[in-house]
Amino acid sequence: MRREFSACLNSKKLARFAAGPKLVGREIRSALDDLEDAKLGLIHGRFKWATIQSYYAMYHGARALLYSVSYRERSHYCLRIALQELFVDTHILDRPFLDAFSAAMRLRENADYRSDFSKGGATLLVESAGRFLAKAKQVLSIP
Repeated sequence: MRREFSACLNSKKLARFAAGPKLVGREIRSALDDLEDAKLGLIHGRFKWATIQSYYAMYHGARALLYSVSYRERSHYCLRIALQELFVDTHILDRPFLDAFSAAMRLRENADYRSDFSKGGATLLVESAGRFLAKAKQVLSIP
C-alpha cells in the first residue's frame, strides 16, 4: 500500500463506503452531463467553464470507479491517490488515464483560482474527458 493512500485513509479523506456500488450509475450520469456542458461551453466560447466542467466530468467518472470498489473520498487529491492505488497499480487502468486526471486537476485549479485558461486547453481537456469517461464506462461494464 502506498504511503499516500494510507495517509488518505488515516485522515478519513478516503474511507470504505458500502453504498458506493449503488451510486455508480448516478456518478456516470453526472459525468456525462458535465461533459455535455463542457462541449456546449466550447461551442459558445466559454473556455473557463468548459475547462472546469471537463474536469468535473472526469471527477465524477473517477468517483464512479471508486464507488464501484466500495470507497468514497473527501478530497480531490485523495481521489487521485485512490485511482492510482486501486486502478493503475492493479493494471485496471493505464498510467496515461491517471496522468490525464492529474492534468485536468491542474487545469481546473488554474481556470478556477487564477483565471488562467485557453481555448486550446479547454479543447484538449474536453477530448481527454471523453476518453477518460469512455474508459471508466468500459471498466464498469456500462454501455
